[in-house]
Amino acid sequence: MAPVRGLCKWVVAVFAALVLVGGVSMEAKVEAAREFRVGGAEGWHDPAELNSSLYSDWATRNRFRVGDSLNFEYKNDSVLVVDKWSYYHCNTSNPIAAFNNGNSTFTLDQPGFFYFISGTTNHCKNGQRLIVDVMSPHRIPRSTPPSIANPPQAGVGGLSPYASPLSSASSGAAMGTSSVAVAAFMSPLAMASFAAMMHFYY
Repeated sequence: MAPVRGLCKWVVAVFAALVLVGGVSMEAKVEAAREFRVGGAEGWHDPAELNSSLYSDWATRNRFRVGDSLNFEYKNDSVLVVDKWSYYHCNTSNPIAAFNNGNSTFTLDQPGFFYFISGTTNHCKNGQRLIVDVMSPHRIPRSTPPSIANPPQAGVGGLSPYASPLSSASSGAAMGTSSVAVAAFMSPLAMASFAAMMHFYY
C-alpha cells in the first residue's frame, strides 16, 4: 500500500505544478494597453493623390484591443468620430465626437468598429479616413478592409466592413476548443475530484 500512496503523492504534486504553471502562463498573455500614432511617422493629414489607401493600409498592419488608444497628430485639420454611414459618405455634419487641437488621443473602450474622418470634406474624399477594428478577448483578427471609396455589399448579417476568411473561422474553432480544454483541466472542481480520488487510496 505504501508504494501506491507514494505514487499518488507524486501525481498530486505534478498536477498542482501544472495548474500553477498554466495559470501564470495565461496571465502572462494579457497585453498592456498601447498607444498607436495614426499614420505612423506621417501622422494625420490629407493623403497624396496616389496614396489614398494610406490609412486603411496602416490599420491592416496593426491589431487593436480594448484599452488601446489612437493618437492623431495634425496641423490645420481635425478628427471626427462618426458612424458607418457618415464614414462612407464623408458626412461631417453630425459627428459622435470632434477634435481640432492638433494632438488628439482617443481611447478604444469597447470591441467592434470605430470610424474616423477628417473634418475637411475634400480631405476625407481623398482618403483621410480610418476604420479601426477593436478585438475582444479570443477574437480572431479580420482580413484587409474594403476600398474606402465603396461601401461593402450586404450579406446575410447585414453590412460588414471587413470580409472574414474561412481560415479564421476554423482557427477560431480550434482556439475555442483549446481554451475549453484548459479551463476544464484547471477548474477547482476537477482538482477537488482528483484529490478525493487520491484520498480513497489512502
